[in-house]
Amino acid sequence: MADLKLDQIRKSYGAVDVLHGIDLDVEDGEFVVFVGPSGCGKSTLLRIIAGLEDITGGDLMIDGDVVNAKSPRDRGIAMVFQSYALYPHMTVYKNMAFGLKLANHDKGAIDQRVREAARILQLDQLLDRRPSELSGGQRQRVAIGRAIVRQPKVFLFDEPLSNLDAALRVQTRLEIAKLHQKLKSTIVYVTHDQVEAMTLADKIVVLNAGNVEQVGSPMQLYHHPQTRFVAGFIGSPAMNFTTVRIDAVEPGKVTVTVPGGAKAILPFDVPAGDIGKDVEMGIRPEHLSLGETGAVSVTGEVDVVEKLGDSTYLYLKLPNEDRFTVRGPGHSRVKLGETISAAAQAGAAHLFDINGKAYAKLECPAEFSADD
Repeated sequence: MADLKLDQIRKSYGAVDVLHGIDLDVEDGEFVVFVGPSGCGKSTLLRIIAGLEDITGGDLMIDGDVVNAKSPRDRGIAMVFQSYALYPHMTVYKNMAFGLKLANHDKGAIDQRVREAARILQLDQLLDRRPSELSGGQRQRVAIGRAIVRQPKVFLFDEPLSNLDAALRVQTRLEIAKLHQKLKSTIVYVTHDQVEAMTLADKIVVLNAGNVEQVGSPMQLYHHPQTRFVAGFIGSPAMNFTTVRIDAVEPGKVTVTVPGGAKAILPFDVPAGDIGKDVEMGIRPEHLSLGETGAVSVTGEVDVVEKLGDSTYLYLKLPNEDRFTVRGPGHSRVKLGETISAAAQAGAAHLFDINGKAYAKLECPAEFSADD
């Protein structure tokens, strides 16, 4: 195991800048997940850590050692790819042992490592099979086992679940979480799926257009996003956003007008100079309650209803044409075309200025606080 430090990492392809000075510390034994939309630079950053891409600028350190010029095999890392990359003509055992044989490890040591990894990943009964005889989830476990036997300082995962169906994705995600608990290893994991990030990570790094938007625990990012981008990316379904007007500012609170004309008093530190400006307010679907009173209330026409059994998602069209999603109970009888109201506590709201930066929230009820 090892810690990892990125100091002003930059990457350019000719005149195109892909990464713009990334600073990040990964602690020994930490599970860190890179998330962001396609093209944000998360896979490029992972490949730089692996040594598969050259660094344009900055320093990469593993266990305090600058590894910019070191080859992948000399960095003490092991990478699990999205495509499994198994040798089709080799058995599971031989796939897992191949890298150790190339490194001239003792035959007995190889056998011990392979069988121990197979035990951890529940592959004991599959060692004599070939990849074509395995399910997608089993193949991914073999790819993970091939990384485990190398006993690396750092594990790197590049969207390892993206080729699996929904059920296998959940199952394999649980297995990766259990693996981290057993090995206490340092893991850097890339995904575009924020649900994976929320359930697996000790720390999430949200990337956007080659920059780090925010770093924090899953609950910190969920409850206290620093930018509109992070607020909209973390959480499923996504946070609702609508334009509100700042009407009055007092110490510790701000009065805004929401679509439809209702007033809301919210606990934010807003400069007096922003009075009269239009800003964005965000509220998560799960923090809205149907037909109940609260500090923030919105009214709209239901134009989509999704029943999921334990809950119902209602999609409202507000007077300003913005759309809000409300999570209601599974037994909800709301129908298409109805006009309904939904409300939330003041602590559930988020405010973002015209540049997408969050206004500081001055008070936050316990249910909306970050629990690390």
